[in-house]
Amino acid sequence: MAATRVFAARLAGLVVLGPDGESIGRIRDVVISIRYDRQQPRALGLIVELPTRKRIFVPMLRVTTIQPGSVSLNTGTVSLRRFEQRPGEMLGLAQILDSKVRVEDPELPDLSGVDVFVVDLGMEQTRTRDWVVSRVAVRGHRRLGRRRTVHVVAWSHVRGLTQQELDLPGQDVSTLLRQFEGLRPADVAHLLRELPEKRRIELAQALDDERLADVVQELPEHDQIMVVQRLGVDRAADVLEAMDPDDAADLLGELPTGDAEALLALMDPEESEPVRRLLEYSPYTAGGMMTPEPIILTPAATVAEALARVRDPDLTPALSSMVFVVRPPTATPTGRYLGCAHTQQLLREPPATLVGGLVDNDLPRLRVDAPLAAVARYFATYNLVCGPVVDEQNHLLGAVSVDDVLDHLLPEDWREQDEEAHVLQSTAHAGGRSTTAEGDRP
Repeated sequence: MAATRVFAARLAGLVVLGPDGESIGRIRDVVISIRYDRQQPRALGLIVELPTRKRIFVPMLRVTTIQPGSVSLNTGTVSLRRFEQRPGEMLGLAQILDSKVRVEDPELPDLSGVDVFVVDLGMEQTRTRDWVVSRVAVRGHRRLGRRRTVHVVAWSHVRGLTQQELDLPGQDVSTLLRQFEGLRPADVAHLLRELPEKRRIELAQALDDERLADVVQELPEHDQIMVVQRLGVDRAADVLEAMDPDDAADLLGELPTGDAEALLALMDPEESEPVRRLLEYSPYTAGGMMTPEPIILTPAATVAEALARVRDPDLTPALSSMVFVVRPPTATPTGRYLGCAHTQQLLREPPATLVGGLVDNDLPRLRVDAPLAAVARYFATYNLVCGPVVDEQNHLLGAVSVDDVLDHLLPEDWREQDEEAHVLQSTAHAGGRSTTAEGDRP
């Protein structure tokens, strides 16, 4: 039986089906029109994420049934325009949940004058087929040794959910953090970009340094700059320390010189020194793209030691594809570079074998000033995903990986571009396409 009353948070992640039962995407949020009076706000529609991660708006009038595992539409003709939030609209899950409110319900005197937090929104369908937010689920702070009780109250009894109050800083992000658990940094970065700026900053502030560093590295440059500038210099310096040196250098290179120098001064000297070295190189050269922290060993290291280093979960697959063999010291810039040993070869050798006997010293090396085009040709010529960068004295300075090359070859806004061809292919069989839709937002 189709539901006419649902809680918004339970819609998140449900599959959206066209009239033929074909999947269009998944629900990520509910768009709500907040009123200035105390009347129940109207649920305008759903934000649906297509298979290519593009998010579109689907009006609630298009919804025919809501089942426990899916939502069905009365047509497959949906607007493929990217969702853009309009004035007066709020995102139910991203902006309203976790808000601090007060409840004035005569039947719940214990909640009078007490701060509670929104955990869900109850929606119901009216006789005119419109959907409105009629109830609010709230929960107080956890008390020692006791579970927090959830109360469901009428919208009219809740204070603090006007647009002006929702725009105040300091909102909790517990629900958003739970949604991001277990996701890859690139996926968290994509979801972070979809949030309004206020919630984006609140979420960034709530992430720990390591997690935030991984996420920031996956953001477009302008979003990286915005996050860093809004964190405050002390926290920003901590996050930069946790970032890969090459990514930190790329970010600092986009900041005004004074701001970049101030952040470098706050960083631990051991963390800032390799970043300072990378800032000396042009960003579109091997030196500007390389990481100063590849896997580096001496000839006396064994295959077992090398494979233990390769297994480091913090390494990218590209950097773990080979180890670099040098004379001491092994910190970049190293002693004389001897060559590399490919991981595939290490896997075929006995654990006690010395790495020095497996060195490939015929593979050409990249000079630090090699331009982007030369680096790309190098990878294509030798079928590599990682390559050594040396100076004129044959000291290893670092390594360039193929992901850094692609990042510089692609357009600057590649993270923000939609895969339109795939969107059309994924939705064409759902009943057609349109750029406008009946029942769209007014």
